[in-house]
Amino acid sequence: MIRSAMLSLSVISILGFASQARAAELLVGNKSADTAWRLSTADGRKAGEFTTGQGPHEIVVSRDGRFALVSNYGAATPGHSLSVLELRKDGATRIIDLGENTKPHGMRLLPGGARAVVTTEGSRKLLLVDIAKGRVEHAIDLGEGRGHMVALSPDGKHAYVTKIDAGTISRIDLTARGKTHEVPAGAGAEGVAVHPRTGEVWVSNREAGTVTVHDPETLATRQTIASPGYPIRVVFMPDGRHALATNARAATLSVIDTATKQVTHTVALARDGVEYRDTMLGRAALPIGVIADPKQPRVYVAISGGDEIAVIDTAQWNVVDHWKTGREPDALGIVE
Repeated sequence: MIRSAMLSLSVISILGFASQARAAELLVGNKSADTAWRLSTADGRKAGEFTTGQGPHEIVVSRDGRFALVSNYGAATPGHSLSVLELRKDGATRIIDLGENTKPHGMRLLPGGARAVVTTEGSRKLLLVDIAKGRVEHAIDLGEGRGHMVALSPDGKHAYVTKIDAGTISRIDLTARGKTHEVPAGAGAEGVAVHPRTGEVWVSNREAGTVTVHDPETLATRQTIASPGYPIRVVFMPDGRHALATNARAATLSVIDTATKQVTHTVALARDGVEYRDTMLGRAALPIGVIADPKQPRVYVAISGGDEIAVIDTAQWNVVDHWKTGREPDALGIVE
């Protein structure tokens, strides 16, 4: 009887250790391969792969880690769907057809995770999508210009949409289902993120070479920060103390103190001696997607021209590793 109890305790202990030791995963959307890879955040080992629609451009992961959404932008033929990746069923996917709403791009999950907001460049709309039912619930007209990326207010009641061609940021009331404001941000306004505590809206303006900080209610510009070299994405560290902007042409990462609004570090992302492939900016490293690890002092950057992830140590703000990906990585997500 004692021996049996000891064996049971040993099994429980082993299972508990295995559960604790199981690493989180980095989801990587490979735009030219039409796949999403699962990489272990322990060592970058490939743990699985999903087939997506054509041209996977962005990824969002549910808070409970059950599923991820991928926007299938398309390539020569405009895409009109989202892929739902069932993360607990390796390789399982389903498709949400967006109908006439083509070129889906930016996405965010609304509080509760049952619905998402999705920009569609082809129809110039912001869609409210019911994920469980797999259908478009409502389409909000964004007016002139193509809505590209989207972020949400902390309470999920407002969305903020950038338009690259117009160089603007728009505020959308999701309850009233209409646009309340649209103001200039900077030439090539693309990346957008909302500070988790202050609610300030940060926009990376790629042609202007700036990051602008906007009032969440009026969208008035509070600050303009230089981030030279085509800043294409902006995200926040989990504690909100720093913003990160990937500078695609310069192949650098700007680390910005969110209190002082000053760049504190510039991390070089191109490697000497590496032959990068042709990209939309020529033969270049082309860093685009960036995400912070919520449990480790690390940041991951998708190096689209090198088919790899640059792993950055945030204690010293330097690159410590490179992980192989599929063709043309861009969108990133963390599965905890």
